Amino acid sequence: MLNRASKNETRQRVHDRIRKKVMGTQERPRLNVYRSLNHIYVQLIDDLKGVTLAAASTADDRKNNKGARVTGGNVASAKAVGKKIAELAKQKGYTKVVFDRGGYIYHGRVKAVADAAREAGLQF
Repeated sequence: MLNRASKNETRQRVHDRIRKKVMGTQERPRLNVYRSLNHIYVQLIDDLKGVTLAAASTADDRKNNKGARVTGGNVASAKAVGKKIAELAKQKGYTKVVFDRGGYIYHGRVKAVADAAREAGLQF
């Protein structure tokens, strides 16, 4: 029997390789994307200090709707999260970021987050 890496282990290896090159600073934080089956999570991170500056996710919407079934596993939800993180970033005074796709292929929900954030005013 072959020892094959799972998709997530492969993604994690790719993400580690990306993280060697991509680094967020106070002036230009890292826009990190994590997608699960049901939700998508986005954070602005200052790697020099090791702090999260802002965060948005589809899971937040679920909390606001008192546990109602809100799905985040689609492109429309990803666009909403991208717009939301851009608004939070602009409120805190960030206009330029470094995009970290988290080891995922730049396609589908990950691309939707990036496009929506760009449309809302973030530069990367």
